[in-house]
Amino acid sequence: MTAPGTPSWDPHQYLRHVDHRTRPFLDLLARVPGLPATPAPRIADLGCGAGNATALLADRWPDARITGYDNSPQMLERARAHTGPRLDFAEADAATWTPAEPHALIISNALLQWVPGHTARFPAWLDAITPGGTFAFQVPGNFDQPSHALMRELADSPRWRDRLSGHLRHADAVATPAAYLDALTAPGLTADVWETTYLHLLPGEDPVLDWVKGTGLRPVLTALADDPEASDAFLADYRDLLRTAYPAGPHGTVFPFRRVFAVAHKESR
Repeated sequence: MTAPGTPSWDPHQYLRHVDHRTRPFLDLLARVPGLPATPAPRIADLGCGAGNATALLADRWPDARITGYDNSPQMLERARAHTGPRLDFAEADAATWTPAEPHALIISNALLQWVPGHTARFPAWLDAITPGGTFAFQVPGNFDQPSHALMRELADSPRWRDRLSGHLRHADAVATPAAYLDALTAPGLTADVWETTYLHLLPGEDPVLDWVKGTGLRPVLTALADDPEASDAFLADYRDLLRTAYPAGPHGTVFPFRRVFAVAHKESR
């Protein structure tokens, strides 16, 4: 994963909402067709994080050779617990990673929003897809929602501007579905692009804050890591804003979350 300010990651915090976070990956995987009929097809999982989703690839394609890539040492340490005979993990940055061999599948789950200008990486990845193979990804599409907009507004306030300027992503961190469709069909692939808004019902106190502490808030937490008092102050102000934007209901807190999906298939020759 790549981000402004190179945030540190906390696998335990990230996995606190693992069921909700895994659901989009399962929805993406359901639209990926079978792999080309070749011995030990090659699969890359870009931004594998804690490796729990990568392990699902091994369950579906037990004969494939699968590598999960991430640039977070903390996430890779957790991911390597899933290592198997045909499943391994390696450090790599998606901003520069180029496949060293043909791949039947390159897949990425909630990574590309951390890679500025990531559509410029598509040609190198698509060139590596074997005939009959697939490139598939999913990205959050909620950067204009209160969870992110309020975070940016608070970080840009006079109290925090000097310390947090440049650490947060803007509303254009991901492209539009139409732009992704253009980028994937222009090289001649067949692409399926869609979006879904999940209404996550989160339990507990301040669950939206707990969610973003595992993902979108990581650059702030990293920037303020050497000043616990300042970190606590930012979190308190942000928490109050989130409580107003996402009020708790009788059955939990509703957290709408839009995601954009794309599956691009290269026709067999």
